[in-house]
Amino acid sequence: MKLPGIIDMIQLGSGLIFAIPLGLVGFEFLAMGRTVFGVAFLVIAAAMLLLPEYVARQVGSPREWLLGRLPFRRGD
Repeated sequence: MKLPGIIDMIQLGSGLIFAIPLGLVGFEFLAMGRTVFGVAFLVIAAAMLLLPEYVARQVGSPREWLLGRLPFRRGD
C-alpha cells in the first residue's frame, strides 16, 4: 500500500474545505424534513471527495498522463 504524499494531503484538505460545509447543509436540510435537497447536498459533498481520487487512479497524475501521450518514451 502506497502512503499518501504531501500533494495527496493538500488535495484532500482542499476538498474537505468545501465538502464539510456542503455536508452540514445537507444534514440541516435532512433535519428540517427536506429529504430530496438534503440527500442531494450529501451526494455532492461525497462526490467532491471521491471523484478526484477516482480520476487520479484511473488516469494517473497529470505528469504521468502527459508523458503517456507524448510520442517518445523516457529512456529511449
